[in-house]
Amino acid sequence: MKLASFALNDTPNVARLAFVIDDTTWFPVTEACQTVGTTLALIPLTIHDAIEAGPDVWKELARIAESLASLWSSRSLTMSTRLTPLDLGALTILPAVQTPSKLACLALNNSANVDRIVKGPSHPAVFTKPLTALVGHGSPIRLKPHYGRVHPEPELAVIIGKRATDIAAADAYDHVFGYTIHNDLTSPTMRDEDSFHYRAIHPAAEGDGEGIRYVESHVSYSGRYKGSDTFSALGPWIVTKDEIANPHSLDISCHVRDECFASDNTINLFHKVPEVLAFLSGYMTLLPGDVVSMGTALASGGKPGRAVQNADLNKMGGPVSVTIERIGTLSNPVSRGD
Repeated sequence: MKLASFALNDTPNVARLAFVIDDTTWFPVTEACQTVGTTLALIPLTIHDAIEAGPDVWKELARIAESLASLWSSRSLTMSTRLTPLDLGALTILPAVQTPSKLACLALNNSANVDRIVKGPSHPAVFTKPLTALVGHGSPIRLKPHYGRVHPEPELAVIIGKRATDIAAADAYDHVFGYTIHNDLTSPTMRDEDSFHYRAIHPAAEGDGEGIRYVESHVSYSGRYKGSDTFSALGPWIVTKDEIANPHSLDISCHVRDECFASDNTINLFHKVPEVLAFLSGYMTLLPGDVVSMGTALASGGKPGRAVQNADLNKMGGPVSVTIERIGTLSNPVSRGD
């Protein structure tokens, strides 16, 4: 089942939910449930309503989606049902989820990074992004000249379906609602501007008594260079977990305009979904609707030696698109200006 969030252009502040039959055929969930018939006492109005409703509701929505697809393919949806596909030109596609409590993103989680890492943890490393960074399929990524170099990062994203605290890796998939695509926009220019080379204060070495010592350190914080407005394109929809048996065998690519800058497979993710969710849930509770972005696809695309870091969107413009097998394509124009 594919579920997308949208807002009609005449009511832009009201999020609604749609069944996605194919790229151009969407039906509003409320009207589709009423047409096909449902046992649901309350039909979810938004994606967050649907996720939080739990597995029994997910199963019923999946049944309705399957019936709807069958009726559509057989042309059994007649005008008498008063159910017609949404006019995609009369709506805005919203981020796959709009109000997650957190977007947790993995850093350097690709086997291509192993030889590049001089020093780092053996466990997953994570940073978070604000929900104000979110933007949906088709909406512009807004860049300003002083952002400097900005490049895309194509990533598989996990949507949490069930509260997770201190879970075991073996139970991780029980806490997954589905999968979507995340373009984790990054500005190396702002990262450099916000980096410190300094002497960190530590307690005196053991045996040296009370006091302090200084340790030469390098640190950068991800607030601006990862979390600026529109730096998290998310969508175009969510594919529920039953549709993807193995999230670690999916081809993934990234294009800017018509040029390929990455062509990879999620098998190359170093830390896999079960261990990532188990690790994260030991430090931060994952809530329904949260996003866990699994790390960047790095294998070169197009020209030899090319990488997504070569795609400076502040110079090239867009559109920029990320395609993941069995999910779809997330595409966004690029708006450059003050």
